[in-house]
Amino acid sequence: MRAEKIAIAREIKEQLGAAKFAILTDFTRMDTTKTMALRRKLREVEARYQVVPNRLFRKVAQELELTGIEAGLKGPTAIVFGDGDVAAAAKALRDFIKAEKVPVVKLGHMDGAVLQAADVETLASLPSKKVMQGILVGTIAAPMSNLVGVMSQKLASLVYVLKAAADKKSAA
Repeated sequence: MRAEKIAIAREIKEQLGAAKFAILTDFTRMDTTKTMALRRKLREVEARYQVVPNRLFRKVAQELELTGIEAGLKGPTAIVFGDGDVAAAAKALRDFIKAEKVPVVKLGHMDGAVLQAADVETLASLPSKKVMQGILVGTIAAPMSNLVGVMSQKLASLVYVLKAAADKKSAA
């Protein structure tokens, strides 16, 4: 292998090794303007878009033990990857595809699992990480706030009973 290709493979390996997710796309009919627009949109959510040669990517995938991804390495391939929120990246990619009709999602890889195009669409439909954290905190806090409400009600009832008893004694 030539020195340039070794350097490219090393760079891809370093970037994918640090990434939490990877989504393979077919970039057919993507011109320079669309590619730059997609890169800008993905950069906002801490993701990158890079065209990769299939042969080099296959070698890197084997070294990084990204099993099952070989099926997506047919035809022109570009990869969306990053270490940010995968749902935000999938949402940005989905919105771009809706607007431009390209690129086409082939498949993805996240946490050792292969994602089909439908799985990437499902990730895109999830709420953002901040919203999901808020829902989790609310779910955890709900029983505690209910308990506080019940206890304060019981305390108020006790105060009313004691007040009624005091009023009864003072009237007699």
